[in-house]
Amino acid sequence: MKISNYLLVAAFAALLASCGGKRGGMPNFGDDEYPVVTVGTSSSASQTTYPATIKGVQDVEIRPKVAGFITKVNVKEGQSVGAGQVLFVIDNATYQAAVRQAQAAVNTAKSQMNTAKLTYENNQKLYEQKIIGDYELSTARNSYETAKAAVSQAEAGLASAKETLSFCYVKSPSSGVIGNLPYKVGAMVSASSVPALTTVSNNSSMEVYFSMTEKDLLDMAKTSGTAQAAISAMPTVKLQLADGTIYNHPGKVTKMSGVIDAATGSAQLIAVFQNPERLLKSGGSGSIIVPHDNSSAIVIPQSCVSEVQDKKFMYTVTKDNKVKFTEITVAPQNDGNNYVVTSGLNVGDRYVTNGITKLTDGQEIKPITPQRYQEKIKEQAKAMSAGEIVGAMKK
Repeated sequence: MKISNYLLVAAFAALLASCGGKRGGMPNFGDDEYPVVTVGTSSSASQTTYPATIKGVQDVEIRPKVAGFITKVNVKEGQSVGAGQVLFVIDNATYQAAVRQAQAAVNTAKSQMNTAKLTYENNQKLYEQKIIGDYELSTARNSYETAKAAVSQAEAGLASAKETLSFCYVKSPSSGVIGNLPYKVGAMVSASSVPALTTVSNNSSMEVYFSMTEKDLLDMAKTSGTAQAAISAMPTVKLQLADGTIYNHPGKVTKMSGVIDAATGSAQLIAVFQNPERLLKSGGSGSIIVPHDNSSAIVIPQSCVSEVQDKKFMYTVTKDNKVKFTEITVAPQNDGNNYVVTSGLNVGDRYVTNGITKLTDGQEIKPITPQRYQEKIKEQAKAMSAGEIVGAMKK
């Protein structure tokens, strides 16, 4: 029987302590004693998580400049390639013929130019001997100039034909890793083909895109002075991968969009992560984790805060021990148990930690320490009968 009484007392003490730790919980001590704490500072560490998309620093879609059938595919998916490496070969027989035709046109134009040159030089001698007049000399000169222009035109056509032929050899514009290869040998492709031949991603480092609300960005800018200064002052960030693990290299926020998305009310930021193991893939997803550390934060338990119309209030205690219903603002990040107060509460202020729903603004109380508060809970539990304890536990 004695053991049962101890168990009932312990159970009721636990019940009272639990109620005291919740908003609205306060044992009825029969007096105006409330636990009061003086505000101090402490270290605060929290973090904010933002959905993110992973992209290579340079993701280049590879498309052909000429139409034709693919005759060779020189790479495989996931293969590393260098700038200028030939990835695909497109049937080039027609374009080779165009080059030969353009070369023949150059040869013909040069022959005609040489003939016009000889004629012009011969007419110059005849003109000096006064055998022919100005008209014949000018005609020969114009024919020579026209022939030279024809050579230049033919050479331009040859250069164009050679360039077009080179387009049949589709090269990588940069170093990176090959993405999907939707086309095989024999497929007909062109500049308008969808999808592209492939994508070359430079994944030596990766850009991770995430968005922050306009309010958060304004708060950062006001604190640091400018948006760029706010970005520079941001701590290193972490990347949580799709499987929930944390990427083993830290990242740094380097860029921010200058435009707020009207649909979402947010702006895009970019964090850069090194990718030496090539673990991160372009197109992947994850979450950016931004830490928030404060060595002189005012941290209070959430249990002593009331919410009224999206505003937060708590009872502070004046010098004459009267409570005041005080509005506070808190940091948006919290650990689920405590708030970091950003305004409305100062170091040295006093506040009530438990029983806030029984208080009214301006009420006079008798402050006690939280330790004394717990002692009174135990004393009241011991003074109650077993039936009273059971009844209290059923409420």
